[in-house]
Amino acid sequence: MEPIILLNEKEYDLRLSRLRERMEAGGFDAILVSDNANIYYLTGRVFSGYIYIPSSGEAIFFVKRPSGLEGDGTVYIRKPEQMGESIGLNMPQTLGMELDVTPWSTVERIKVVFDMCELKNASPLLREQRSVKTDEEIALIKKSGMKHEYVYRHIPKLYVAGMSDLELQVEIEKLSRLEGCLGQFRISGDSMELYMGNVLTGDNADIPSPYDFAMGGGGLDPSLPVGCDGSVIKPGSTVMVDMNGNYTGYMTDMTRTFALGTIERMALDAHELSISICSELSKCIPGTPAKEMYERAKKMADDAGLGNYFMGHMQKAGFIGHGVGIEVNELPVIAPRSKDILQSGNVIALEPKFVIPKMGAVGIENTYVVRENGMECLTNAPEELIYFSE
Repeated sequence: MEPIILLNEKEYDLRLSRLRERMEAGGFDAILVSDNANIYYLTGRVFSGYIYIPSSGEAIFFVKRPSGLEGDGTVYIRKPEQMGESIGLNMPQTLGMELDVTPWSTVERIKVVFDMCELKNASPLLREQRSVKTDEEIALIKKSGMKHEYVYRHIPKLYVAGMSDLELQVEIEKLSRLEGCLGQFRISGDSMELYMGNVLTGDNADIPSPYDFAMGGGGLDPSLPVGCDGSVIKPGSTVMVDMNGNYTGYMTDMTRTFALGTIERMALDAHELSISICSELSKCIPGTPAKEMYERAKKMADDAGLGNYFMGHMQKAGFIGHGVGIEVNELPVIAPRSKDILQSGNVIALEPKFVIPKMGAVGIENTYVVRENGMECLTNAPEELIYFSE
């Protein structure tokens, strides 16, 4: 038998108390959690089932699978209709569910159990909750960052003359997995799929994808139209590496750019500008509107005459940064119409990138934690353009 909650008691109580404060402010009498990312956040593990959290009193953990979990409030069920037997007469008036991600068929079954309740969307509440990390969460992200950095420092040694982007990516994936990378990119919200990250060289970086990426790549098959396409890494081209940093269940996001042969001045200038934008934005403190960060970065690109290549060329991304943690696209979003405001404890990936036609993508991406006096970088691999040996 294993305890259903793997978080230490202090950490569990902290997350639960913060959640209940948000529930009270949002008018929720209870919430019902079923999404894997939120279950992991609240327990330190993933299981199939639900967590019922009332505004006061003990949470109930309704488990379908796996067997062998135990602890206060653990109840095994085969179907959601059985939850009513445990909740009994203490039905809430207002119930929150993750309506952004819960299937309609599941919602309909839950409505039968809570037939007298007003149903409200708790997805925004949970996203806001997870956007401000606890010290323990930041420690896990830092650990991922150190592993991530180790892998990136070894990428130049993985390159062999004549390699394709796919062959290089496979070598990076191998080293990452041997260092403990879990391989999973948890992605929330709109449909977006990715396998272990992107390695993009040459014109493939300029091929639009169905997703909101600064650069997409054609991919290896129309079923996954993003990323490397088997192109040989040629002299005079760049190689952008944006690979998985999930080593602890909490991930870092990092991009670095490599090159083979002589690179044109405009690409070199764009890469240096990406580093400068990250440096400038990392000075932002709690209370800074996210849209102002985007505007500042866009102005720097326009003033340098590189606006046409900023955040994509044939297809542009609508953001320059995003929250990261259990999932890769958490709050806040650094975008022109974002209403988010920086808070201490936010963890943000900043990725001011450029796509230079006929040459490839350049720029960096770092993961930062927002502190009272600015941002602390958690991904400290070398930022300069690194040249492969021919």
